[in-house]
Order: sequence, then C-alpha cells, then structure tokens
Amino acid sequence: MEFALGAFMNGWVIALVAYLSLAILTFLPVLRTILKKVPLFAGGPSFEDSPHFSESCRQVLAQNFKRINGTLVFWKTRAERYRRFHLYSLIWVTISTVSVPVLAQTITADPWAKWLLTVVSGHAALLLALTRGFRVEANYKAFRNGESDFYDLYRRMLDRPQTFGATEAEQVARYLEQVEIVRRVVRSAETDNLPAIEEVAASRPPRSPMLPADEPAPKP
Repeated sequence: MEFALGAFMNGWVIALVAYLSLAILTFLPVLRTILKKVPLFAGGPSFEDSPHFSESCRQVLAQNFKRINGTLVFWKTRAERYRRFHLYSLIWVTISTVSVPVLAQTITADPWAKWLLTVVSGHAALLLALTRGFRVEANYKAFRNGESDFYDLYRRMLDRPQTFGATEAEQVARYLEQVEIVRRVVRSAETDNLPAIEEVAASRPPRSPMLPADEPAPKP
C-alpha cells in the first residue's frame, strides 16, 4: 500500500500517466477513421436534375456516378485516415523532439524517470517508422488529389459541359474518359505507395535508457 501510494505521488509517474493518457486520447480520432468509413457530403443537384442533357445521357451519367460512389467513399476514407495520422504523428514527434533533450538533462536514478524517457522516445520512433513505411503523406496527397480531381470534373460537367466537346455525345464520352484517367492515376499512386518493409526496418528506434550500452568488442 505504501509503495503504491509512493509511486502515485511520484512526479515521474504522474508525467508518464499524463503522457500515455494524452497519446491515447488524441489517437481516438485516427482510430475512428480506421474502424469506420467516412461518409460523402451531399453534393446538391446532380446529373438527374441537369438541364443540359437528354434523358438517355442523364441516365448514363447518373449510372456512372453511382458506380464510382463506392470508390469515392474509399478515397475519402483513406485520405481522412492518412491526414489524421499525419497530424497525430507530426504533433507527437514534435513534442518528443523538444522534450527528450530536456528529459535527458533532468533524468534521475528513479526507474520511473527512465521509463518516461523510454516511452517518449519509443513512441516517437514508432510514429516515424509507421509514417515512413506506410508513406502516409504521399498516400494522403494521392487520395485527396484524386477525390478533388474527380469533383472538379463532376462540377464542370454539370455547370459547363460545353468544355468537354461540341455535341452531347462528345461531352459524355470525354467526361467518362477523364473520369477513368483519374481512377487510373489514383490506383497507380496507391500501388506505388505500398508499405515498404525496408523503410520500416531502416527506421531504427533510439536505444532505450533502460538498457545497458553495447559492450566494446574484445581486443585481439
């Protein structure tokens, strides 16, 4: 009982618990996007309501949008997932970069102090390895740009279809072709940014202060 009370009153224990609590709480928005899809926002009037096209063309365009709807949800979910993890990593790696040198100067022989330094540096090393290995920033840009490029085409087709061609048939064909190009570009970026085991392995975490230093090699 006295040991537990003494540990609770220890400032290093309080700092460690506070750090772990904040790290877990701020990770919850990231975890939410990992476990749940991000819904699309209502876009207002669509092809069914467009006055620029005949009934048959409106049906073709509406069916194309319904087919790509699942892809748009996938892009939006991935973009939001990578964005939140990027911000989470950026904030906590910055905190670690500032706090580790300070902790290294103030650390005592108390094992809880060493545990705090280990957790802070290990947390930052893990985030750096995941960010580099999963190419978080590159994947965020790929999915976000793909989503944005599609909606630019979508809005232009609704508002200014004449920019796609002179006739209705040319406009529809050109629009569908450019939508397919956007899908291929995003798919190519997704496969190019697959997690790299080599990059994760290269992100070696710093040595924990709880472990002894490497012993020098014996002299011959």
